[in-house]
Order: sequence, then C-alpha cells, then structure tokens
Amino acid sequence: MSKKFTIILAAGKGTRMKSKYYKVLQPVCGKSMVEHVVSQVGAIHPDAIVTIVGHGAEAVEKTLGSRTEFVLQEEQLGTGHAVLQAEPLLGQKDGSTLIMSGDTPLFTAKTLNDLFAYHEAKGAKATILTANAPDPTGYGRIIRDADGNVVKNVEQKDATPEEALISEINTGVYVFDNQSLFKALHRVKNNNAQGEYYLPDVLGILREAGEKVAAYQMPDYTESLGVNDRVALAKATRIMQQRINEQHMRSGVTLIDPATTYIDTDVQIGADTVIEPGVYLKGETVIGEDCHIGTHSELIDATLENDVTVTSSTIEHAIMRAHSDIGPNSHLRPDADIGEYVHLGNFVEIKKAKIGARTKVGHLTYVGNATLGTDINVGCGVVFVNYDGVKKWQSTIGDHAFIGSNSNIVAPVEVADHSFIAAGSTITKDVPFHAMAIARARQTTKEDYWKRLSVANDPDWN
Repeated sequence: MSKKFTIILAAGKGTRMKSKYYKVLQPVCGKSMVEHVVSQVGAIHPDAIVTIVGHGAEAVEKTLGSRTEFVLQEEQLGTGHAVLQAEPLLGQKDGSTLIMSGDTPLFTAKTLNDLFAYHEAKGAKATILTANAPDPTGYGRIIRDADGNVVKNVEQKDATPEEALISEINTGVYVFDNQSLFKALHRVKNNNAQGEYYLPDVLGILREAGEKVAAYQMPDYTESLGVNDRVALAKATRIMQQRINEQHMRSGVTLIDPATTYIDTDVQIGADTVIEPGVYLKGETVIGEDCHIGTHSELIDATLENDVTVTSSTIEHAIMRAHSDIGPNSHLRPDADIGEYVHLGNFVEIKKAKIGARTKVGHLTYVGNATLGTDINVGCGVVFVNYDGVKKWQSTIGDHAFIGSNSNIVAPVEVADHSFIAAGSTITKDVPFHAMAIARARQTTKEDYWKRLSVANDPDWN
C-alpha cells in the first residue's frame, strides 16, 4: 500500500455551539472531539497527520501536542482553502490523503482503514466516504449510474425531486491521490454566495479531467454524525457511551442499567466487576476484577485493585487496594492511598493520607496529611487537624493503635504502635509506645444544680 497522510480540519469556531470554548474541543465521554478523531487516525498509522487550526489554535495545539503537525489557516475561506494550507507539508509527496473534520468524533479506525483499502483497490483519484442515511435531508446525495459508478455528488439545494429521494449521502470524509488533490485545489473557484473555496469542488474538477471518483459506503451511518450544536453533541455522546458500555459488557463487566451508566473512553474495568445505575467513571480510572461500584458513585482518575467495594461515594486521584471498601457517602480526595482490607464507613473523608492494611475508619471522620499504620481502629468523629492557617502538617499513627471517638489529632504528632487515645481527647504531643493519652477537661458534676438555680431566681420556688 502507498503512503498514507491525513488532514484534519479544525479551524472553525463553531458559533452554533453558543460556547466560549472552540467547537472541536467540546468533550465527548472524557475527550475532546478532535482528540477522538486524532486517536482513531493514529490507530491506522498514517505517515503524517496535519491539523488545520484557526480559531483557538493555541488551545487546540496544546490539547493535541506532538500527535500531529499543525498549520494555521489565518482566514477561514472554506474547506478547500483550509486543505490548501497543508500544501507546504504534503504537496510534493506521493500517496493517498484522508481528509476529515475535527468535529466528527464517532468515526472508527476500522472504517478509515476500509476507506483507504477501497480507494486503492478501485484505483481512484478520489473516494468519498458515504452512508445510507435514514433521513438524508440537508446532506449531499451520491448519484451513481447503473453499474454503481459515481456520476456526481449533488447538494440538497441543487437536487432534483428524484435525486432528493436518494438516501446515500456524502459524509464529508474523502481520500484523494495526494498530488492530484493539491493540483485540483488551485483550480477551485470561490464564485458562490459565501465567497469561499469548497473542497467538494475538487471532485468535479477531477471528473472533468477524466479521473475516476469512487464512493465507499460504510455500514454504520451513526459514525458520520458531525457535531455543530449542543443537540448533536448530546447525540454523539449517547452513541459513544453506548459503544463504550457494550465493549465493557462484552469483556465481562456487568452493567445493571447501561442507559444510566457513564464511562469515559479511557476507563479500564476488570472482569466480573458489577456497576450499579447512576455511576460515573471518568478520566483514566482503572478498576480491577470482582469489584462492586454502588449507585451514584463517582470515580475520577481513580485506581481500584481487585475485590473493592464502593458504596455511593466519590473517589478522585486516589487508590483503593485489594479487598478494601468505602461508603456510603464518603470521599477520597487526591493522594489518598487505602490499604488492603481497609474499611471506610459512611461520611469519611481522606485526603493526602495513607491508610494501612486492615485499619477501620468507621464514620464521620476526616483524615488529612497523615500516615496510618495497620490494624488501627479510628472511632467516630475523629478529626486530623492538619492546617495551621499557613502550612499543612503531617501526623503518623502506628500499628494497632486505638483512636477514641471525637478525638482531635493536631499535627504534627506521632502516635506510636499499640498506643491508646481516649475518647474526646485533643492530642498535641507525641504519644509513646503502649501509652494511653487523655487530653480533656476534668468533668465537674453539681448536684441539684437546677433546683439551686431556680431558688436563687425565685425564693418561693419549691
């Protein structure tokens, strides 16, 4: 096969989005639309990828990084003009060039590979990627002769009543012989209402020169969805979500209700894990085997090892090791490291802390900037007081320690192995091995207090 090149059109602002963000950077299942396009293009291993940028060029380049070369289209004068900007990089090369838009996130690498293969097999100078649309209104129609050869591509406004009935549409994706493409682009005129240079005009120029123009009809029309507004963005997200969910289910993951389970593109999930309804799995979350993720949990760039249970809780940039559990209504904040067989109950918040194996933090507790050893019991209402208004301080709790309910651990302190902190204590000093720390005011009980108070205020009271 000859060399393959790709040009991605990503210069448009996308005014119909009604957004301060550039259209191709709108997210679909955890990635911007243009990232989805570049990922699928990258999977077919082209010899070069060139992205045409314009509005928001700096933001697009930052998002895509080194995965593509960039060319700036300073004035947006149509799709043909946009492609022509790549001529300094590609114009003299031999091979085939794929052209597609950065706002079409649903195309797959398989479809793009099939398009290249069809183009080469037909010996065409241009091949249009087409689809059979349930409702072709608004799309250009593909007109074929009796032998199936492409006669012309006609726009909706120019179609005859008979042509308008045709359901095969132009998806706006093309493969061209590279040098023929750039030669023809120099012949494209802008004598239209918009004064722009249109890429599809290249097809007519090639036909007039006697060159073959082919059309490959892909089997899945939904891949061709272009996103121009929020309605289409939601539709693309729904299609992508269904695709992602089906892939996980076929790999051995149970989704109780796929329609209400939201999983980003790069999430990994092991076999025999169960995901309940209303769960959001975002970013680069990795979940092991035999886990159970309960309703309304949200995991963001989280790592869960095997056999972890999450009940209606939030985990962000944190790790839960094998056989641990959390929830309901608890929160692991960034840099929380939860050890094996650790139990975190309801309304527990952990931030930048390491919890050793088999430690139990039952409920209503905050642990921040701390290292807890193994086999510790942390009572209800314990607070690790880590911030003095200027700096965050670290606390360390040794193995087999016991921290009584409603205690405050005021950092920096070290509580040694096998030590005991009495309930209601405020700990500001280190606690040595096998010691018990009590730090609370002595209780004073005044008998008949209410009677004496009442007599003082009313001598006749009895």
